[in-house]
Amino acid sequence: MVKLTLPDRWLEEDLPGWEAEKKTAADLLERVRAGEPKYHGSLGWLHTQSWAGDDALERLSALGAEIRSKAGILVLIGVGGSNNAARSVLQALKPQGMEVLYAGNSLSPHALNELLERIEGRQVFLNCIAKNFETLEPGVAFRVLRLWMERRYGTQEAARRILCTGTPGSSLEELCTRRGYAFLPFPTDIGGRYSALSNVGLLPMAAAGVEITRLVKGARGMEALLWEAPPEENPALLYAAFRDYLSRRGYRVELLSSFEPRLRWFYKWWEQLFAESEGKDGKGIFPVTGEFSEELHSLGQFIQDGFPMLFETFLTVAEPGAGDRLILPADRDTGDGFDYLEGMDLWQVNRTAFSATLQAHGERLPCAVLELPRLEEESLGALFYFFQFACYLSCRLAGVDPFDQPGVEAYKQRMFQGLGRP
Repeated sequence: MVKLTLPDRWLEEDLPGWEAEKKTAADLLERVRAGEPKYHGSLGWLHTQSWAGDDALERLSALGAEIRSKAGILVLIGVGGSNNAARSVLQALKPQGMEVLYAGNSLSPHALNELLERIEGRQVFLNCIAKNFETLEPGVAFRVLRLWMERRYGTQEAARRILCTGTPGSSLEELCTRRGYAFLPFPTDIGGRYSALSNVGLLPMAAAGVEITRLVKGARGMEALLWEAPPEENPALLYAAFRDYLSRRGYRVELLSSFEPRLRWFYKWWEQLFAESEGKDGKGIFPVTGEFSEELHSLGQFIQDGFPMLFETFLTVAEPGAGDRLILPADRDTGDGFDYLEGMDLWQVNRTAFSATLQAHGERLPCAVLELPRLEEESLGALFYFFQFACYLSCRLAGVDPFDQPGVEAYKQRMFQGLGRP
């Protein structure tokens, strides 16, 4: 389960303020648990059983196995919430199922041409994910790739290798009906950035060989904890209260940092979740990420000595998994100056770098720690649910709608006008 540690020294500087913040958050938690009718149409993710029940997991696991039997490559077409969750899990766990490539998240012709070169001569399956099939990036990529599939396989066989996930009744479903593509529903009561534990995120994970039952087990465990734990022991409530408390004191940037490169794509999922949910009405905490230890040699300078506008949340892993051990060998003849590390496990060296950074940064800015027991399916499932629930609470504490994204549409309107869309 996810363990949260808050920096008591920073909170005790205004202990009455922190106690008042926790009380406000606890009152909000009770309203959330009771149900908020205003947001009813956006809370399908709140109970994992709704879209990730046992029957659904069995169907998605079987469908994932069928996809693996047809192809060695799955091209996942989608942007933002349609692919970030799956990509973050696949990059973290690197399952040995099938290779997954990504399209529809860019309008770069070079990127799409490069993908076409990579799939040439390979057995391919497409999964196009689009809640709103008016979005340009996945729409363009899907047209290019499905026509490539028809030239490669013929119309009938291509149809057996194309699956779409979209809103029932949408133009995407109509296209699937006309062309004979399989179709899965994109939950109408879940926005894209909250869709990790639904058909949207779980099918690509299953196709790639992730044990989605274990992932959802972790999410269910976190769900039970957050719904049952008292406020003073509820990690999502405390994290949301911590963020709001600091925001009201001028800390307007949150840096999510980790010393584990496999979490790089999880950063992208986290950034979208909080930026798109919280950044509106002139409010919100700007989410940024630090890939350590590499960026300690660049961002680290600003963190340590720059303008004090940010706080930091470290995401760390307590125990090593397979492939996480490496003993530094002896090399007495070269005089490279690193003999003092001889025989040490690089896992521990990396942990020491984390501990030193936490101490150094914590002397200058508020630093919280979120610790996973291991980097595996259950932990990632728990982390998805933890952040989704905490983001909901954070937005409500800030006084913004957690589920709309009006600012995203501004560039689209100008782009469609420039492209001559009717």
